Amino acid sequence: MKKLTTLFVTVAMIFSQVPFLFALEGENESQTNTVQVQTKDEDKLKKEENKTDTDEQKTKQGDTKTNDSTNADENKSKVEEKSDSDSKDTKSQDFLLDSLTAKSAILIDAGTGKVLLEKNSNDQLPPASVTKVMTMLLICDAIESGKISLDDDVQISENASGMGGSQIFLETGETQKLDTLLKSIAVASANDACAAVAEHIAGSIDGFVKLMNDKAKELKLKNTNFVNTNGLPVENHYTSANDIAVMSKELFEHDMIQKYLNIWMDKVVVGKKKAEIGISNTNKMLKSYNGCIGGKTGFTQEAKYCITVAAKRDNTTLIAVIMGAETSKIRNKEAASLLDYGFANYESVKIASKGANVGSINLQKAQSDKVDLVIKNDLVALVKKGGNKNFKKTIKVNPNIELPIKAGSTLGKIEIKNEKGDLVGEVDLIINKDVNKAGFGKMLEKLIENLV
Repeated sequence: MKKLTTLFVTVAMIFSQVPFLFALEGENESQTNTVQVQTKDEDKLKKEENKTDTDEQKTKQGDTKTNDSTNADENKSKVEEKSDSDSKDTKSQDFLLDSLTAKSAILIDAGTGKVLLEKNSNDQLPPASVTKVMTMLLICDAIESGKISLDDDVQISENASGMGGSQIFLETGETQKLDTLLKSIAVASANDACAAVAEHIAGSIDGFVKLMNDKAKELKLKNTNFVNTNGLPVENHYTSANDIAVMSKELFEHDMIQKYLNIWMDKVVVGKKKAEIGISNTNKMLKSYNGCIGGKTGFTQEAKYCITVAAKRDNTTLIAVIMGAETSKIRNKEAASLLDYGFANYESVKIASKGANVGSINLQKAQSDKVDLVIKNDLVALVKKGGNKNFKKTIKVNPNIELPIKAGSTLGKIEIKNEKGDLVGEVDLIINKDVNKAGFGKMLEKLIENLV
């Protein structure tokens, strides 16, 4: 594969919802000052007119001093107001964090990953069944890559049927659709379903756990180590609130998981006798919190009560994680407090939708003359409520791209910065079709076109 060093970028992007400041590096908008020039004839004014002008200038100077003084007072007032607002916000954060009794907690924006609040968020703690966030993430990855299908028949092993804890009582030798098993994991936190799907994807539990830890490294989770697929108590199995938030953000980027996480009650048929088992969602915040779109709970004596939960209002989606709460009531209450703080103080401005075509690039030696770049996920920018919504957009394309390229590959990204230059949002740019290297005939055709 030969690296391609020359990229020609054609960008055609229109965002009507949000005002943009768009400039290439080093490019500034010039301003023209209008200067009035007096001619010699205009200097021959009557003495009375000169006197009048002098009086008017004195008056204007006095008004200017007054205005300058007023403006200075107004600017001072604005600075004091901003300082007072920041101080109140800091006090509000401190008060909320001091009120949390859980061992660890974090609140992030799902669109940008920005951390809004945190308490001991990097502490390594047992996650109980919140472990299944990573299990579900790998299942979604495998489905969307085409490795497995929701319609797959999954053989239930003795190992899977023998899992303790929360389960749907699968029997050795029976088969279940992958769709049923994923639903049972998302809704009922079924440990036996986790084991069955893990074996279906990786051939063994150990093989699947390796995939979990590989994914953790890919996501740069620094305080995570998995030993099993379900979170049952075992030595050296841990993660952190921050790492759970990151993997939860990644999970919620899979649209397909939403329908499972939002099921309140359902039924599954299991066993050779086809027994009907009722299942209900362990995440009670689905009913108790406005805008809740799903999450995952967990409990063991060691881990206490844990939860990762997402909620969406308008264009803003937040993720709260609580670890080590003493009761489920406290866990849900403190997760709700974090979400309440986020929705009260922040909002996300949607700039472009997932799948939008933002432009195209020309790749030398590629089969296609032009390759379209599309947005991987909704492009949003997080701002404080009442804050400035003027942004600068920067499109960055990877300098070295190797052929062939598979559909879904990332070729660049869009960065959104505020007027201060702070990064407030970014999203990957991907391609929606395979791009192959041009054959000899195509290369010859391009050469002839260039010569002509």
